[in-house]
Amino acid sequence: MIRQNELVEPRFSDPALPPETRIYAVGDIHGRADLLNDVILRIEDDLARRPITHAIEVYIGDYIDRGSESKAVIETLAWRIAQRRAICLRGNHEALLEVFLADPAGLHPWMHVGAFTTLQSYGLSQSELSTSEFHIHRRLRDVFPEAHRLFLRCLQNSFSCGDFLFVHAGLRPGIPLEQQSVHDLLWIRDEFLDFKQSHGPLVVHGHTPVPHPELLTNRINIDTGAWMSGVLTCVAIEGTKVTVL
Repeated sequence: MIRQNELVEPRFSDPALPPETRIYAVGDIHGRADLLNDVILRIEDDLARRPITHAIEVYIGDYIDRGSESKAVIETLAWRIAQRRAICLRGNHEALLEVFLADPAGLHPWMHVGAFTTLQSYGLSQSELSTSEFHIHRRLRDVFPEAHRLFLRCLQNSFSCGDFLFVHAGLRPGIPLEQQSVHDLLWIRDEFLDFKQSHGPLVVHGHTPVPHPELLTNRINIDTGAWMSGVLTCVAIEGTKVTVL
């Protein structure tokens, strides 16, 4: 278990970032704009105390659904991309939103994982959410800001730096990154979580909530279930060291 502000000496063969590089990796947000704003303040404070040449923010995906402020979360992250060149990964929830924006038939799979609160955050009323998927699709497309469409286009499925690989859900063991399916990068659980050997790079991921950040020999899980726990995890990685802000 890693506690806040605890410096963790790696228990693996020293995967490292390039010199003068620090990555701030943030776990699944799920509509908690309040927690995201708090994390950003912590990042800014840390940078003020410990300046570094290259500071990279990596958001691990699942920005929407479940919590009540999905629209505000995307608004904030779109600004971070534009102003800070933040890296925002695609989570399975964003993928479901993208499918629905393209096709009304995508509503039902999305509703099963929390679309209701996201649609409400964009101004759809309770009565509108009781109508057909075609009406809901048209209404969301009408109110969905162009900046948020651009945000979705900026999402990446993975990000590599030094000996670290950042993905939303994980990897299918034994498959090179360039051959991984997008579905696995966004959705995989047991095959990845149960695998104990090295993946090559050290994988930083979310998708599967845990009570505390997990630092294992082959992966780091930073999804601490923010929408229900009130804890949004941010880890700072520099050299071979990992710190929870």
